[in-house]
Amino acid sequence: MIETLYASGALNSPSGFLWATLLGVLFGLALERAGFGSSRRLAGVFYFEDMAVVKVMFSAMLTAMIGLNLAAALGILSFEALYLMPSVYGAYAVAGLVFGAGFVMSGWCPGTGLVGLASGKLDALVFLLGALLGSALYSELYPLLAGLARWGDSGAVLLPDLLGLPRPVFVTVFAVLGVAAFWLSEHLERRHYGRALATGKAFLAAVSAGFVLLAASLLSLPAPITAVTARGAPPEGFLAAIAEASDHIEPEELADRLMAGEPSLLVVDIRPAAEFAEFHLRGALNIPLEDLEAGLAPYRQGHLVVLCSGGMTHAAQARDHLARQGFENVYLLTDGLDGFIRRCLTPVSLRPAPVGPREAARINAWRAFFSASPAQAAGSPPLPYDGPLPGLVSTAWLAEHLTTPALRIIDLRAQPDYNYGHIPGSVCLSLESLRGSVGGLSSMLLPADLLARHFSLLGITPETLVVLVPGEKPHDATLAAMACERLGHRRYLILDGGFTAWEVEERPMDTLLPSIPETRYPAPAGPDGFTVDASGVLATLHDGRTVILDVRPAEYFSGQKTDEARAGHIPGAVNRPLTEDVQKDGEVSRLKPVPELEAAYAAIIPDKDTPVIVHCRTGHQASQGWFVLKRLLGYRNVKYYDGSWSEWASRPELPVETGEK
Repeated sequence: MIETLYASGALNSPSGFLWATLLGVLFGLALERAGFGSSRRLAGVFYFEDMAVVKVMFSAMLTAMIGLNLAAALGILSFEALYLMPSVYGAYAVAGLVFGAGFVMSGWCPGTGLVGLASGKLDALVFLLGALLGSALYSELYPLLAGLARWGDSGAVLLPDLLGLPRPVFVTVFAVLGVAAFWLSEHLERRHYGRALATGKAFLAAVSAGFVLLAASLLSLPAPITAVTARGAPPEGFLAAIAEASDHIEPEELADRLMAGEPSLLVVDIRPAAEFAEFHLRGALNIPLEDLEAGLAPYRQGHLVVLCSGGMTHAAQARDHLARQGFENVYLLTDGLDGFIRRCLTPVSLRPAPVGPREAARINAWRAFFSASPAQAAGSPPLPYDGPLPGLVSTAWLAEHLTTPALRIIDLRAQPDYNYGHIPGSVCLSLESLRGSVGGLSSMLLPADLLARHFSLLGITPETLVVLVPGEKPHDATLAAMACERLGHRRYLILDGGFTAWEVEERPMDTLLPSIPETRYPAPAGPDGFTVDASGVLATLHDGRTVILDVRPAEYFSGQKTDEARAGHIPGAVNRPLTEDVQKDGEVSRLKPVPELEAAYAAIIPDKDTPVIVHCRTGHQASQGWFVLKRLLGYRNVKYYDGSWSEWASRPELPVETGEK
């Protein structure tokens, strides 16, 4: 199976840049050899004199379309490894008119313009300078054009699905139409010049037959389950896959693949947290149904996701919903966890039919691997935590379970404070090591691959229960929680009251530095599903529904004070300082009880389905607002604007308001 740069998350890497440069040079050479270094020849298509543009366009489309579908049908390439451009019909129509007008006036497009410039054409240079100026003007006017840029956004809609045609049929029909376009181009050139400019009849006949035969071969090959294209419509072959049970994975196969440690395999248990805590498959991730789409966002590409619950009903319903949202890599566990226990974990002696020696050894290996958690495998009792994950945990619970092997305690205080005394077995982590400069923006949460490396050095695996211990500020722990969220690590807790509560209660401390073996924490591919950038915030300003929650102090929100390029707040934002979520209990700062928080946020946010974007100055304090809303109060559509006011204030094209609200 080919691993694409997109699926591996390497599009923005040096290797991605190298491949892009190499392919660009080769493409430019091909265009130059085809005569596209001349605007006179390019403009010939408008006079039906030189049809090279049509020939190259159709040959490129047919080659890509037939090649990709054949590769998918033969199992060489997965469609989930490809990035599907969204269809923004209104914006594309306007852009097409602008592009067409520019092509007619100049005879160049950006790609051929570069070829012309490399060939020494002065008019190509003029065209490219105009294109650069136009791009700069568009950037400056983007706040005014943002609505147009998203006009008619329908997601990744592919033409065969829009027309309701099976993909092999569409490819074959399009190949015939493409061949017809070739022959029509030949006819027009021969009528004007008395001959075709680039091809002869024998060559064209051979190429035409090759395209049509290759396209028609798809009709006899099994169609792969590919991505949903229209929102609300099932993917091609989806119902057939259900009928054939090819959307299932058998318990025995799953057991073997989990034991083999396949890094791209993700088992997602959609049962309530209490049931998950009682028993779950080793390595499984617990994501409640209401959070499933957002929770799986980092795993849309490069992973095979297996949904499981007690039976199959809820998992099947969840899989059907995900399929309609564009997830093509989600499978069901046949017979659910009940079937897994019956078929893989039932002792040999209790099986209704005799089992041979080889199968008995296989069953015993499964039982040894899955019947015990990592802690049990080390000879310790299972982790007795049955509360919601993620969540808050008391100092009393942590004191009782300090020696549990499946636990990793992360002390987020400054290193001198940690060295002076810390919770036994805890490791020190500097919060700022989780943030850095990303795309020119400082103090941004690091990408998943870098965070995964941090987790590996901390000895964390996907099964580890992580306890985050702040000092005096709860939002120190919630910032580290955002790192867990970006990695899809839901097994984390925040120590209620932090280290201050532990110290005030005179619980055990030491100064020993634990020996932590390094692990290999897997980094998820694709976006995390809960962060939003400045353009995403800007797009919501006038939708009449999204609540933009600014958790900075009131004087910074109103513009009386500022630490950034401009003072004020995002237009329409609501201010609730993060300190209003916190109460003092003597020396201890802790988050307020859930009922108090529920009442306070109900006065700001209409309901728990309302879209909310939380921000502060650099994203640090906003992490607390996100955690409270999403993890403690159960709001279902909460986004985290990491760039926050630091980015917004630095960009003069973004609107700003001042005053209280």
